[in-house]
Amino acid sequence: MLTLIITAMLIWNVNINGSLLAFLGSFILTIVSTLSIGMMVGGIAKNSKNANVITCIMYFPMLIFSGATLPFEILPTAIQKIVNIFPITHGIKLMKSTFLGLTIDNALFLIVIMVVTFAVCIWVSVKFFKWE
Repeated sequence: MLTLIITAMLIWNVNINGSLLAFLGSFILTIVSTLSIGMMVGGIAKNSKNANVITCIMYFPMLIFSGATLPFEILPTAIQKIVNIFPITHGIKLMKSTFLGLTIDNALFLIVIMVVTFAVCIWVSVKFFKWE
């Protein structure tokens, strides 16, 4: 991942206005909290077909409305309130702020949400996982 960032900086002249270390931390935290949701789905689903359906139902709304595909700021207020339950929304906000060097008004809140999501999803996945 670090090579991808360095390549982007050198070849495409991408400038990180904020802290590279803070951006990498927010990126890793976002990945970990998002992947833990997949682990939870894998732990609670009865079979791989159910896991695939549940994952698609959860993944695509998160991808489209979190700010990764469409800018979060252009979404209607009602939809913004709904998608604030997604941990990836908080991760995108945190990564955007650290990349652009913006002040993060509620960075601790965003980090806590993602850490709690990770902890709860890992606990649920371990609790309900069964070998077949």
